[in-house]
Order: sequence, then C-alpha cells, then structure tokens
Amino acid sequence: MKGTVVSTKMTDTAVVKIERYEKHPKYGKFIRSQKKFKAHDAGNTCKVGDIVEIQECRPISKDKSFIVIK
Repeated sequence: MKGTVVSTKMTDTAVVKIERYEKHPKYGKFIRSQKKFKAHDAGNTCKVGDIVEIQECRPISKDKSFIVIK
C-alpha cells in the first residue's frame, strides 16, 4: 500500500496515512476514507511528507505489523 508519512517521532517507527477513494456499494456515491498504520522504519530514514510503500509482515509489536519499503 502507498501512503504519506504523518509522524516520525517514535524510534524506528513511522505513522503512514493511507487514503482510499471507493464507491459506496448501495448508494453509488464515491467516498474518501483514510486510515493510519504504524510501520517499522529501521534507522529512521523517512521524513514527514514522504510518500512511501508499506508491506505487511509478522507482528513486530502490539500495534506494528507493517514495514516501510522505499
């Protein structure tokens, strides 16, 4: 999934916001939805505003089960 880095305040962790634009199944209206994921960023290489790709992996911590791929 591709998204934008929102926060890098935690060590080795980046918060990535994913936006989706999809059609409602019943009403047909297009809806923009967003969700934030915590992703493992070894070495703190990301900065706020970067567009990155994240991939699912084994659980690294309670909230983190994604890794950042550049």
